[in-house]
This record gives sequence, C-alpha cells and structure tokens, in this order.
Amino acid sequence: MAGCMAMAACAALPLRAQGFPDPATRPVAASLPILAIPKSQLAGVTQSLGAAEISVVYRRPVARGRELFGALVPWGRVWSASADSAPVFTTTRALMVNGDSLPAGSYALWAIPDASSWTFVFSRDAHVFHLRYAGGHDALRVKAKPETGAHAETLTFSFPMVDADSARFQLHWGTTVVPLTIRVKR
Repeated sequence: MAGCMAMAACAALPLRAQGFPDPATRPVAASLPILAIPKSQLAGVTQSLGAAEISVVYRRPVARGRELFGALVPWGRVWSASADSAPVFTTTRALMVNGDSLPAGSYALWAIPDASSWTFVFSRDAHVFHLRYAGGHDALRVKAKPETGAHAETLTFSFPMVDADSARFQLHWGTTVVPLTIRVKR
C-alpha cells in the first residue's frame, strides 16, 4: 500500500500487494470483521387488553449461573430489568396498575427489588440508558410481592393471564417472579 500514490494505481495491483489476504489461502468470510452480537438480545411483548395495546421492549439478560437478586442485583437499589437501555412500557390507554392509575404513554420501567416486596417505577423519561435512573420523572410507583417459580435462564416479561379488560403482567428471572395486576381504566 505504501507504494500506491493514486487510487487507480492501487486498483491495478494484486490484492495481496494492497495488503489484503491471499484469497487462495484464506477464505473471504474469515477475513471479514466479525460484528459483535450482544449477549442480551432485543425482545418485546405486546398484548391487547380491552381497547388498550400494551407493549414492552427490552434486552434480555441471561443468568449464566450467577446468583441474581440480592447479589448481582442488590436489594434496595433502583435497577433496570434490561441491558443497554431501560425497558420501555407503552400503553395506548390509561391503565390501573395494582390499583393505581397510569396514563396512556411510554415509560421507562425500573424496579427496586427486595426480598419481600418490590417497587416498580414507571418513569416519563422513557428512552434512557439502563444505568442512569433520573428521579423526578416518575409517573407511577407500585409495590409488588415476589413469588417463586421455575427457573428462567433469560429475563422475561410476559402476560401469562389475560381476560377481557385485565391481565397479570410479570417479570421472571431465575426463580423470581414479580407480578403486577393491570386493568384498563374505565
């Protein structure tokens, strides 16, 4: 490459003289850069609930044999149940979450885990990095009681029970399941 003074002169040289690997000795695919694939894959769940459409978009961290709550995720601290960005919870209609009102809109969903009671925080600051919770933007905080379930290796948000205008929405990671009751506000 050092001997190439003009692009046209370089183009006339064999690839090996330009600094590229010899295709006869190295497969082309092996010479291409490998794109980093995130370990925490992008996921989403969408649920119709009466006249409301609810969606949650998040990145799914994997347990990988680690002790999760009370260790990797400390008790009593604000935590994002997603990697790279906070989960985004969107509803097209006002909801009642564990009996408290949540207006239609998009929210970052944060949690404050504890052994006997969790707090979920719906923040109006919806599209944020997962490590920087900014207080003062809360639309709603609700308490939830954690339960024990079968092991889930990858963090999952789901709607395991849905009725005409109500649903159970839950976070499940490891053996911890944290449910919220959601109803369409009338």
